[in-house]
Amino acid sequence: MNDQIKTAAEVAEADAMPRRFEKHTDGGKCRDERTDGLKGKPAKAKSPAEWAYERLILYIQNFEEQLDNEHEVAMGFTGGDAGVLKIEGMGFFDPDIVTFYGSDPAGGKTQLVQHVSQLNVMLRVLPKEVEAEEPNRIGFKLANDTT
Repeated sequence: MNDQIKTAAEVAEADAMPRRFEKHTDGGKCRDERTDGLKGKPAKAKSPAEWAYERLILYIQNFEEQLDNEHEVAMGFTGGDAGVLKIEGMGFFDPDIVTFYGSDPAGGKTQLVQHVSQLNVMLRVLPKEVEAEEPNRIGFKLANDTT
């Protein structure tokens, strides 16, 4: 618990920032923090697509931190039989579209375009490509290229 005394302005600022909370029953990280996404741009100034894109990157980074060097992140499609997409890129189109780029398990090029109101993402684990020395960690790469 933080016993630090805060000014009224600090309290108001913290309340204005979106809250991220996670707790895992398997001993994983417990996280309770205020976040404004990946950049200093206020959340209110972001479109729903940009805000969803940045939060997805944070979830992907957290997921990748739990993987060993033999596995990479992929995305399972929810609500259908479309299968799995190995995430190789992400983007958004203001004000309300998020897109995922990648490949299916057979190596076929795949892209998912989704409205933020319909966004359902299931992160999955896939074995890394055999010829690659290191697993491809996209969360860090995506975070460094945000607008």
